[in-house]
Amino acid sequence: MKCEIEFLAVGDAAKAGDAIVVRYGEPDAFGLMLVDGGHAATGDRIVRHLRRNFTSRVFLEHVVLTHSDGDHASGLRTVLREVPVRNLWLHVPWLLAEQSRHLFLDKRFSEEGLRKKLLAEYDIVAEILDLAAEAGCRLHYPFAGERIGPFTALSPSLEAYRYLLPQFDRTPAADQVAIEQAGMWIGKRTALDRVLEAARAKVQSWTTERWDAERLRNGGLTSASNESSVVLYGSFEKGPVLLTGDAGINGLTWAADAADALGLPLRRFRFVQIPHHGSRRNVGPDILDRLLGPKLLEGSAPRFTAYVSAPGDDADHPRRIVLNAFKRRGGKIIATQGKDKCHNAGFPGRAGYGPSEKMPFFTRVEEYT
Repeated sequence: MKCEIEFLAVGDAAKAGDAIVVRYGEPDAFGLMLVDGGHAATGDRIVRHLRRNFTSRVFLEHVVLTHSDGDHASGLRTVLREVPVRNLWLHVPWLLAEQSRHLFLDKRFSEEGLRKKLLAEYDIVAEILDLAAEAGCRLHYPFAGERIGPFTALSPSLEAYRYLLPQFDRTPAADQVAIEQAGMWIGKRTALDRVLEAARAKVQSWTTERWDAERLRNGGLTSASNESSVVLYGSFEKGPVLLTGDAGINGLTWAADAADALGLPLRRFRFVQIPHHGSRRNVGPDILDRLLGPKLLEGSAPRFTAYVSAPGDDADHPRRIVLNAFKRRGGKIIATQGKDKCHNAGFPGRAGYGPSEKMPFFTRVEEYT
């Protein structure tokens, strides 16, 4: 089976997002899949793009929302209004109210009370579901092991999602003790955490890095919502594909465990998405070694292509230490930076897409703070 993966340019400044169109099959018999819908304004771009490239009668076999953050979910509302969709895959927080209720700090919540609270907080997801119901879409939940066209969901499992849900930034306070006892504590970011993170970004200091001296570290933490991102493993004739959403080290580790359990080989990828716009908190040397393989000798030929989506005017993403880490392990690095990018693995070339300029190895990089 052939594939074509388009990363549409999403967002500007620090408002990155994701919208990925996947074509799979053969040139005369293919299916289309959309992974995430970016911001609200991205929806119109996606619709125009689909109609321009695949005729006005285009339809999507699958739409996957990797996680419920607005920069991935908002644009799907327009897509569902304008384009026929056969199968919608997303997690619905309030449907797990009863299963997760004991993991919230306030034990007075009834199932219905918690369900209403979650429904109110995730109104974009609720609107997406309403639109899908009106359009007659089939609804599915993309937990580990589910087959989605040519892809297999590797993460999160239903069990992991249940423990992550109370730790989302927009859900009521979590029972940290109960979650820690299960070994599933990720932690919520407070308002102060976000202020400090923004302050550190403004005073970013720089240092040097060599091929044989990696400054990226293990132990980076991202939000529980990011860790709930759907990680997808695609099986194609020119090699496997890994789409990561905003998953962090936990989510990627669960994905690697699932791949091993399912007999899906790692370290052989033809194409990899660099998670969360190239954030340094989402990856580390150990998980990259496990997914991609060990570091290569300097000057080695690339073994796979790695795309990272980030606006052209985002000063903070992608992080150079992250791009270098993927490059050391054999990646040919392509950044969207305000332009649509297309990875073609078997389909005829498309007008408007030429060879993409690969990112260099950077000797001046951000301090890991």
